[in-house]
Amino acid sequence: MTPTTAVAQGLRDQLWAAVTTRDEYRAADIVFTALDDGLDAETALLDLIAPVQAKVGAEWAANRLSVAQEHAASAITERVIAALAHHPAHRTPPSLGHITVACVEQEWHSLPARLLAEVLTLRGWQVDFLGAQVPTPHLIAHLHTSGTDAVALSSSLPTRLPAAHAAITACQAIGVPVLVGGAAFGHDGRYARLLGADAWAPDARAAARLLADGVPAPTLDRGHQQIDDLPHLTDQEYTLVGRSQPQLVKTVLTRLEEHFPAMSAYTAHQRERTAEDLAHIVEFLTVALYLDDDDLFTTFITWTARILTARHVPTRSLHPALDILATELNDFPRTTRLLDQARFALDRATPTAGSRPGVTA
Repeated sequence: MTPTTAVAQGLRDQLWAAVTTRDEYRAADIVFTALDDGLDAETALLDLIAPVQAKVGAEWAANRLSVAQEHAASAITERVIAALAHHPAHRTPPSLGHITVACVEQEWHSLPARLLAEVLTLRGWQVDFLGAQVPTPHLIAHLHTSGTDAVALSSSLPTRLPAAHAAITACQAIGVPVLVGGAAFGHDGRYARLLGADAWAPDARAAARLLADGVPAPTLDRGHQQIDDLPHLTDQEYTLVGRSQPQLVKTVLTRLEEHFPAMSAYTAHQRERTAEDLAHIVEFLTVALYLDDDDLFTTFITWTARILTARHVPTRSLHPALDILATELNDFPRTTRLLDQARFALDRATPTAGSRPGVTA
């Protein structure tokens, strides 16, 4: 059954109220009552549970939910999905083939991958769901012994794309085709194509359709290296900036107080949060170098400005932070270009709270 728009919104409102008041039993009752009333399990997963979880993330970004509230709501969502998956009435005998679903190394946002795994199971696939943060060697070891027909890799944060690239290359080297998805790969799949994935899907339903049609097996090239896909990496900027990340954060934090006097009154906690923000800036700068993509870094910087505004933190500290980075890294042409573009975008940005770049749930 596909509910009407009004009914679907009503169910989402009820589920939202349950997860944000930490009422796990009420949340489960809402979902299972809807199933008893004729809602199919896939619709419950993708059109009821997933939008509510996306709203949890958006409300956290807008500073209307605390980190603890976001974690509690997400944990309830996970348990409701597990209860649905284990319900005998919604089990489908596997008949279509064997798929491994995993998050790439360092990627802890597992809900999109979990939703895909459950949808594929409902449609008749045998699914090995490996969960969050799967190191590439462990993934490859699993593929050698499992007889998997294809791998579906998920990543929500763009900073995990170098790890995703390594996983894609390694899977293809043993002849296993790779479908990728998740916000990290861009709303149009641009980074999936750049990193050489065999297929990309914008959502779970599209991924299921692609797998049903059959993802072509990769051409075996055991000599293929990641740098073959990204020849700009020969300039070593990504490697050199990446290695200097801790020192860059320390330098910017030290010098920032000279350019932003308000920092002298910061508490230890505020200084710690500032250091975290700087670490994220340098991390996104590094992955933008890996991809040679201006938009990735500028989008992150303008998003950071919106988040700081939502948290009532002055965004003017971002300008000197970028200026200090530009001074420290002035010998790197691509890095200089990225920083120049980010400063220009920041000057033009209008701070309003929004969703985190690369994270939808």
